[in-house]
Amino acid sequence: MLLECLVSLVNQTERAIEVVVVDNSGKQLARQAGAERFGATILENPRNLGFSAAVNAAFRRSRAPFLATLNDDAVAHPHWVGALLAAVEARPEVGMCASQVRLMGEDSLDSAGMLIARDGATKQRGHREDPARYGSLEEVLFPSACAALYRRAMLEEIGLFDEDFFLYCEDSDLGLRARWAGWQCLYVPQAVVEHRYSQTAVAFPALKAYYLERNRLFLIVKNLPASLLVAAPWFALARYFWHAVSILEGRGSAARYRERRNPLEMVFILLRAHCSWLYHMPALWRKRRQVRAAARLSPQAFRRLLAAHVITARQVAAL
Repeated sequence: MLLECLVSLVNQTERAIEVVVVDNSGKQLARQAGAERFGATILENPRNLGFSAAVNAAFRRSRAPFLATLNDDAVAHPHWVGALLAAVEARPEVGMCASQVRLMGEDSLDSAGMLIARDGATKQRGHREDPARYGSLEEVLFPSACAALYRRAMLEEIGLFDEDFFLYCEDSDLGLRARWAGWQCLYVPQAVVEHRYSQTAVAFPALKAYYLERNRLFLIVKNLPASLLVAAPWFALARYFWHAVSILEGRGSAARYRERRNPLEMVFILLRAHCSWLYHMPALWRKRRQVRAAARLSPQAFRRLLAAHVITARQVAAL
């Protein structure tokens, strides 16, 4: 998959790009696969440091004015980088761009930007819908880092990906921090990427479930206004209820997880996630104060922004 990804980057119509591959395997797998043949710079970590640390290392390695992130299980169409740059360069208020991410081998979307539920759970906008329905350049809440563009000036102002997230929701956290600071996000439908959804993590469903729930809790403490933070547990209970309904109906992510795992394991994962959240609470509260200190939006304006890009608990459970 990595070599397919690199071929797509070699074939970009925008030539002024530097490709950096961050190898988190600790086994030099990217080098063994021949990533250097495509002119890529390889950064090798001695162990898996997580998605956030990997992207941050690539950002620090470069001095480019923009950072594009692309998962190794994704393939970019030739105009991907060019379309993103065309959308952002003339709009200094835009700090990040979302791509039109399609599901590999299907005529349907993975994401056209991201949505957020009232308990902090985030989901792909337009997931499994017809890409033709999302053909307009428009503002969205924030991008999926599977295939996104970030302005260096924005990252230098608000900080990089939070490495405590390790895996999942780090793009949601960065996106919300950027929105607090007044930066905008554009969805660019001409920037097309095809994605093998969750192929990298498919062998570890329990790990994915743990980090998704734990990092949702990290996200709400850092980023939700007080009124929404207090209400978030009640919306989480509603989401758990709809997940239970979806299991009974045999649809949604919870039902797919139930097919492979013991349902009691799901309860254990929730407990473990909440314990980790409580352990990290002092650090999360310090980070919350930092986000608010740098904010250009009022809590009222931020609540209106989230309301414009909300997804219901029932819709989350159905995906």
